[in-house]
Amino acid sequence: MRRSLIALPLVLASALVLAGCTGGDEPTPDATETDGASIGVCEAPGGDAVSAVDVAGDFGAAPTVTFDAGLEVTTTERAVLIEGDEAEPGQLVSAAYALYNGTTGDELETYGWAEGDPATPFRADYASLFEGFAKTLGCLGPGSRAVGVIPNAEGFGEQAETVGIGVDDVLVFVVDVLSDNVWSTDLPVVGGTAEAPTVTLPATAPKTDLEIAVLEAGDGDVVGVADSVTVNYLGTAWETGEVFDSSFANGTPATFEVNGVVTGFREALVGQTVGSKVLVTMPPALGYGSTEGHALQFSTLVFYIEILALNPDA
Repeated sequence: MRRSLIALPLVLASALVLAGCTGGDEPTPDATETDGASIGVCEAPGGDAVSAVDVAGDFGAAPTVTFDAGLEVTTTERAVLIEGDEAEPGQLVSAAYALYNGTTGDELETYGWAEGDPATPFRADYASLFEGFAKTLGCLGPGSRAVGVIPNAEGFGEQAETVGIGVDDVLVFVVDVLSDNVWSTDLPVVGGTAEAPTVTLPATAPKTDLEIAVLEAGDGDVVGVADSVTVNYLGTAWETGEVFDSSFANGTPATFEVNGVVTGFREALVGQTVGSKVLVTMPPALGYGSTEGHALQFSTLVFYIEILALNPDA
């Protein structure tokens, strides 16, 4: 199953755009260490380089992107091509994108527009994304299209060779923000008891993108991507309706690192508060789709999650 380069879990060495995800012995410079990170995530300027990139086509469909190779920038330049809704810094959105080497003109990846390609979840803040990608996406909500021209120092940094670019190359990042990931229709029904909840799925086709519903907001601390959490959860495969895992049934809440779980589960946790009860559905690519031979490799997953505690000393 093809999977977005940018959506790989934090725990994988090949995770790319997500900030700080080296997976190796050499540290990648934190995006906040670069000079450009003093610019607010929503305040990337325009410039000659980004003005030289032509993006044609309708929103929500793969665009035609043309530019002359040899683009040069020292900090990220952004142009908002289609004004959509506004998002808060760090708000979860899902987007389709095209990524190019602006130095050579080569296409690196196009993802999210084709049938079978789910949109990629992003949080536009320096803690979650490398700087240039965060600046391109900053404060853009559904209906927005933007292009960013990004120096590799604000892009992949020392991971450049992993994606087949030079450390001094420039990136061109074209993005359509498709949704805000709010699950508002065809919600499962959570029943049962507090000790043994049940999830009854609607008689509809599985969702194709990441969607999250907060059933009950807690009043505790906010969960971050670097935190350790304790949760109770119930996991169901949408296609079969069968429960495949449950900490409730095991009798013991689960404790783990937020950045150590599959992408869809992670994104359902980050930004929530302790005490919250959350439903999340995720397509295979954001679950176990890249795990060859996994029993749930091709399954759309639904999790009911109760966030019990943060573990700051873990």
